Amino acid sequence: MKILVTIKRVEDPESKIRITPDGRGVSQEGLKFKLNPFDEIAVEEALRLVAKHTGEVVAISIGGKEVQEQLRHALAMGATSALWINHTEALDQISIAKVLSKVVEAEKPDLVLMGKQAIDDDQNQVGQYLAEYTQMPQATFASKKDTLDSEAEKSKQPGIVLSADGAYAVVTREVDGGLLQIECKLPAVVTVDLRLNQPRYASLPGIMKAKSKPIRELTCAALGLSVGSHLKIQQLIQPKPRKAGVMVPDVASLVDKLRNEAKVL
Repeated sequence: MKILVTIKRVEDPESKIRITPDGRGVSQEGLKFKLNPFDEIAVEEALRLVAKHTGEVVAISIGGKEVQEQLRHALAMGATSALWINHTEALDQISIAKVLSKVVEAEKPDLVLMGKQAIDDDQNQVGQYLAEYTQMPQATFASKKDTLDSEAEKSKQPGIVLSADGAYAVVTREVDGGLLQIECKLPAVVTVDLRLNQPRYASLPGIMKAKSKPIRELTCAALGLSVGSHLKIQQLIQPKPRKAGVMVPDVASLVDKLRNEAKVL
């Protein structure tokens, strides 16, 4: 089978985020980047499914040349190949989904795995838009039971199970009341949540192999698209500094501060 995994280059949350002087973006100076954690989980799940059912994992990312760093990371984890959509201008979620729909049309994957959201803008939209544009079944927030006693037991309860004939997938997804299992025909779009798996570390042999694995380059023009962003950032505002905590000697003092200072009691 063929699994297409979308990945995004995002700011490392451990870096100090600074707003540009015009207040409309994030300063890139001294900023570190990483593979979006939700997408890393999607890569891991794709590798596990291919190890069980055989096939290939194709990682795809949209952006400038710098996104090749994250594509190489996915290749080092074990992805078969990578596809780079060379596009440096801003895109909104609808435009991203349109680009990906053209890739899906060309690649014809059996399954598209995506992180449920990116940690830089927390939009949680592209997976749903992509399913609509491609008219593929979708399952969002793929997860699994996290109350089992051991990792061995958890590994036997995957959040995504494919049928032996590759005709459908059973996805365990998170809902407000707990977990829900749904069945959808393949090909399908599935977005993954944090508790689905624990991504592997890229091994040294994997890193070395990733250097020789192919990264194909495409452009939006080659896909027959002229896309841009319909969203305009008016202003970004730095959150106010948080006050330092206060140590209290006893419960009575805590209750007094909650009642008279915080006014929450």
